[in-house]
Order: sequence, then structure tokens, then C-alpha cells
Amino acid sequence: MKGRFIILIVAACSLSSCHVYKAYQRPEMDLDGLYRQTDSIQADTLNFGNLSWREVFTDKPLQKLIEQGLANNTDLKIAKLKIDEAEASLKAAKLAYYPSIGLAPQGTISSFNHSAASKTYSQPVTASWEVGIFGSLLNAKRKAKAAVEQSEAYRQAVQTQLIATIANDYYTLLMLDRQLEISESTAETWKRSVQTMRDMKEEGMTNEAAVTQSEANYRSVLASIPDLKRSIREMENSLCSLLGCNPGAVERSRLEEIQSPSGISTGVPLQLLANRPDVKQAEMSLAVAYYATNIARSAFYPNITIDGSAGWTNSAGEIITNPTKFLVSAIGSLVQPIFNKGKNIANLKIARAQQEEALLSFRQSLLNAGTEASNAIYMYQSATDKSREREIQVGALESSVEYTNELFLHGTSTYLEVLTAQQDLFSAQLSQVNDRFEQLQATINLYHALGGGREDEKVVSQTKSLQ
Repeated sequence: MKGRFIILIVAACSLSSCHVYKAYQRPEMDLDGLYRQTDSIQADTLNFGNLSWREVFTDKPLQKLIEQGLANNTDLKIAKLKIDEAEASLKAAKLAYYPSIGLAPQGTISSFNHSAASKTYSQPVTASWEVGIFGSLLNAKRKAKAAVEQSEAYRQAVQTQLIATIANDYYTLLMLDRQLEISESTAETWKRSVQTMRDMKEEGMTNEAAVTQSEANYRSVLASIPDLKRSIREMENSLCSLLGCNPGAVERSRLEEIQSPSGISTGVPLQLLANRPDVKQAEMSLAVAYYATNIARSAFYPNITIDGSAGWTNSAGEIITNPTKFLVSAIGSLVQPIFNKGKNIANLKIARAQQEEALLSFRQSLLNAGTEASNAIYMYQSATDKSREREIQVGALESSVEYTNELFLHGTSTYLEVLTAQQDLFSAQLSQVNDRFEQLQATINLYHALGGGREDEKVVSQTKSLQ
């Protein structure tokens, strides 16, 4: 027996350098050129994604909506429950190091050939302890711990997406509000233009074609207003669904009041590994698969279990003894798998394949993160450039409308030129609002692409208490 235990100790020592005891290590990743920079946004150790969402979205009504969403959103609540599930599994994995203890009282009453009945009983406490010297318990605990980190990363991913979606829907509402305001103002202006054209026709200064054309122009703007109002109502309902409340009106500011953050920096590509919750989630999936492979390897080595019991009995075999007789037993067993119909080999092959799949998914998630960051960076620059040019265009068209109206009143221009100038101005004004929305949307996308908004509730509550 002693020789067998020596053999086991030697085997355990020889396995100390084996893969089953090694902790997960991140595979090497080529991060050079992970995302492309632009001239207007610099890459340094500072990172726009490290800012609190309160520093990025400074509008008070929007902050209230984000707070409400973080408190009530269904998907985020489910993600938090998944963390509780993973933590419970981790606790169970830690407790596996301790013996399992149970109470197994037994009693019998027997009588032979009408003799007096004999009563025997035993009240043992049983215990069973698995000795995980071959890495099965260690890897199970590490796997459960990685699953907790994976669940936390999933919660952060849901939270960052929720914050970005709430902000995007909110800015969409502001854009629609402004477009509705421009449309209603334009409709009122063109309504007066129709009346002016009718007056001029009575004076013989124009013809019926110009009147009907101005009427059609006015009605086309009126026809666009119901669609804008419907879009506003639908966007409010969609936003309320994200907030976990019944459909209703949403308190909000005006588009012109929104301030964009300045001095944006994208950080360095290495920070995407730490900042992006989806990348971290993919890496923790790889860690879970790694430890699952180690568990499959451990199945090839012996399983050592120690069973024991202790208690009181009034019987030892067929001999009646003192009712307070103390009973103790202990058994050690070793099970070495020899032939299991190829099950352990198949399980190891499956685990290795799943680990390779997780590695590929991790690498792809990093590539996706780099692509999203690259697109968001360029979207921000292009939206800024376009907004600047659009402002110049709108100013020029406003002057064009004034000039053509004056020329038309003096009879040196046709109404077609007036109509064209008005339509161009109206279209440019709507486009200018859309450009401003794209600029805000680009800020949201860049913030989200860099992992912004991932801070937990403790950080949020501390920030709130300081304000």
C-alpha cells in the first residue's frame, strides 16, 4: 500500500509541469494598425472611452433617461442575474474542496419464531472527500471564476450598448423636433407666399400657373408634417421601452442646446483589450474553454476519494453491545480509468475543438472592435467637416432666397427661380439638422467603440453623489 502511495506522489509531482496545472494566459495578438487614425483625432494614452458617460452626455434630461434605463432596463437586469448565477457556480466549485457530510440514521426490528423482538440502530454521520491532486477541482474552480468574469463583461457590454442606444434615440428625437419646427415654419412662410401670389394675380402681375405652383409647394410641406409627428411618437415609444416604462412623452432639450465634447482622443489599440466589454467577454469565453480542456485532460488520471463515517450503534454484526458503542470507519479508494469506450478521448477532442473555436472568436472580436473604432473615428471627422460646409451652404441659400424674392417683386425674375431657391433652402436646412445629428451620432459611436459607459453602479452612484 505504501508503495502505491509513493507512486501516486511521484506521478503528481511529474504532473506539476503538465498542462492541467497551468493557469490561462492571453495568447499573443498583433495590435499594430488595429484601427486607422485621422488627422483631427490623436492617438495617445488618453482615451475618450475612459470618460464617465456623465462627462460625455452632459444634457440633464438625457442623464435622467440614462439613469432610468440603467435602473429599469430588462436586458440589463437579466445580465445582472447571470452574474449571480455564475457567482453561485463559483461558490459551489470552491466548496468542492471540502468533504460532503450527511446524516444516515438506520434502525431495524426483527423477531425469529415468535421470539422477543430485537431492536438495533445506528446513527452514523457520513463524509466523502474527493482529493483533487490531478487538477480536476482546481480547473473547475478556475473555470467558474472565468465564467464570473465573462458574465460581468456581458453585463458591461449590455450596459454600454444600452447607454449608446438611449443617447442615439434621444438625439434622434431632438433631430425630429428640429425638423418639425423647420417644416412648420417653412409651411407658414409658404402659406403667406401663396396669398402674396394670389394678390399679385389679381393685380395682373402674375398668372394662375404661378399661383397653383406656390399652392402645390405649400401643400408638399404640409404633407411632410404628419410623417414627422408619427416618427416622433414612435421614437418616444421606443425610448420608453428601453427605459422599462409605459409609452409616453419624453422630457427633452433642444438640438441647439447640446454641446459636443472636445479634445477627443482614441487611446492606443492595446486599450481595446481592456476597455471593450465584448472583447473581454470573448476572452473569458476562451479562458472557460481552456479550463474545460484541462478538466477533460484530468479525466485520464486517477480519481482519489476518501469515504468515512462515525456515530453510535447498539449492534456490531449480530452481537448486541452497549447502546453507546461508538462506530468509526474510513475507506480510501482510487479509480484509474483504463477503458471507457473512448469517452474520455472524445471529450478531450471536443474540448480542444471548442477551445480553438473560442480562440478564433476572440481574435475576430478584436478585429471587429478595431473596425468599429476605425469607422467611428472617420465618421466623426467626416460629420464635422460636412457640418462646417453645410453651414456655409445654408447661409448662401438664405441670401439667395432674399435676392430672388426682391427680383421677382421688381419683375426681373420668374417665380420658378423663387420656388427653386425656397426649395433648396428648405432641403439644406433639413440636411443641416441631419448633419448635426450625424455629428452627435458619431460621438456616440466613437464612445461606444472605445468601450465607453462600462463603469459599474458603484462608480455611477459615487459620481452622482459628487454632483
